[in-house]
Amino acid sequence: MSNAMRTILLLAVMAACWANAAACATECPPDGWSRDRLVALKAGGFTIDPGQRPTLALALLPCLADPSPSIRDGIAFEAWSTWLRAGQLDERTRLEAIERLLPALAPGAGDAEGFRQPFSALVLSELARADRLANYLSIAQRQQLLDSGASYLEGIRDFRGFDAAQGWRHGVAHGADLLMQLALNEAVDKPQLDRILAAVATQVAPAGEHSYIFGESERLTRPVLVAGTRGLHSASEWDAWFKQVAAPAPLSSWEQAFTSTAGLAHRHNTRAFLLGVYAAIRDSTNEKLAAMQPAVKAALQAVP
Repeated sequence: MSNAMRTILLLAVMAACWANAAACATECPPDGWSRDRLVALKAGGFTIDPGQRPTLALALLPCLADPSPSIRDGIAFEAWSTWLRAGQLDERTRLEAIERLLPALAPGAGDAEGFRQPFSALVLSELARADRLANYLSIAQRQQLLDSGASYLEGIRDFRGFDAAQGWRHGVAHGADLLMQLALNEAVDKPQLDRILAAVATQVAPAGEHSYIFGESERLTRPVLVAGTRGLHSASEWDAWFKQVAAPAPLSSWEQAFTSTAGLAHRHNTRAFLLGVYAAIRDSTNEKLAAMQPAVKAALQAVP
């Protein structure tokens, strides 16, 4: 069997695994680990024998879909973030994690409860951060991660943010976090930045009546601001991009926004995003960000 065929089969198996957790050998909590033991692990700063750490790290990935925020966010994600930022997970473990997590972002991946996808994206953002600090992904692997992240953000239709009982979902914010880490990577070139910017533009003001209230607009500004600091786009290119973002479509005009809940949400989200970008660059001494100011001001003036 060729390597390509093995990869296809592995991805198919993992996609089925994510879609139906009962079909997987690994569950949450992992075999041999009670919830109390995981809580104790966190209390100890996620200190564990180095030889056991990679196995546990991978075994915790299904916990990203756990309905309990203390497990999903407080242990599964925090463990990965802690170990990655301390340089305690080897390249093989990182690559296997990416291979297991990417199917969760694929179109049609089952996630009725809405936890698995955003928290998979959040761990992938940490893996992308590790790659920008010390490249371990190949050009093709990084492109796959970028394409998957961009497609995920574009396809989000679950806009649930915070729930007092269930905690965070926050798909738009976590998707933006992944794209921000990729945009920061000097190995990501201008066409790839354009792919990131195109994805962000689709969620600045999503179709429908949803108004962002959980900080999504601010998080969406971050990959854009990072792209600005890269200095790879001209003033005219930024002008064209912000004009697209500030366009009233699918409304016929911005005046029409005041006649429907969907129109008001569209205006609210667009202005929140543009104001966030403007606030970040208004007093910036960074010449590359300052070059964006005329385009952002013009966009704000276009949205009443």
